[in-house]
Amino acid sequence: MNDQSFRLGAILMTATSFVFAMQDGISRHLASEYNVYMVVMIRYWFFAIFVMTVASRKAGGIRAATKTHFPLIQIFRGVLLAAEICVMVTAFTLLGLVESHAVFTSYPLLIAALSGPVLGEKVGWRRWTAIGIGFVGILIILEPGYRVFSPEALVPLIAALMFALYGLLTRYVARKDRSSVSFFWTGVTGAVVMTAVGMFHWEPMVPRDWAWMALLCCTAAGAHWLMIRALEVAEASAIQPFAYLQLVFATALGMAVFGEVLEPNVAIGAVIVVGAGLFTLWRARVKATR
Repeated sequence: MNDQSFRLGAILMTATSFVFAMQDGISRHLASEYNVYMVVMIRYWFFAIFVMTVASRKAGGIRAATKTHFPLIQIFRGVLLAAEICVMVTAFTLLGLVESHAVFTSYPLLIAALSGPVLGEKVGWRRWTAIGIGFVGILIILEPGYRVFSPEALVPLIAALMFALYGLLTRYVARKDRSSVSFFWTGVTGAVVMTAVGMFHWEPMVPRDWAWMALLCCTAAGAHWLMIRALEVAEASAIQPFAYLQLVFATALGMAVFGEVLEPNVAIGAVIVVGAGLFTLWRARVKATR
């Protein structure tokens, strides 16, 4: 990977983080007015159309995209991601964007911690130390003795755990399945399961919010397209740190649009979590290089 590829990948990943943050802001608005399941269901309808369009333009078309060596795991991945999105959007309505994202940034640490039992990878003492420090940051955010036992405070942590497991399963199926196959199964399976759930929670939507819903669908597809392009031009391990900018963008959006406040404990805890996460990414890259 040359410097030009890295710069382009970094720009694309930064743009991805920004669009994902805007998507979360729109989700927060719609979920505060309508049922979460309905909002996620409509979003997945558009997402399914997007992944099928992408698959149809690749060699072998949709038929090739359905050929997986792990059908049950691919289905579970799709269901897990759909459920995680529902949980995270619920967290936005309970805690807001700032605190939800501050806690959610722990997912790389959870991936590192679970990579041993799930993938059989060896996690050295340096990464275990970083994981421990990262969870100290989570405790600072959740304020031990005050909010740590609050169900609302634990919702984004549950979402982070679900997303970490999703990421690990994605790495597992990548041993034999192409990324285009996993992408297809993620969108289609999620659309099916969310339709089965969301149709029972349908609510009439005013025209203004249909416009926001359309924008939500466009940002979801746009963010995934940007992420795909970023991973095509640069190594994932090199540009992954730029994904943390989503926390910055989401925090700015929460404060500017929704009137949220960045509490000192959240800021301090988030810095610790992000620092620990960046260290685990760096160690993983060093190990892969060796």
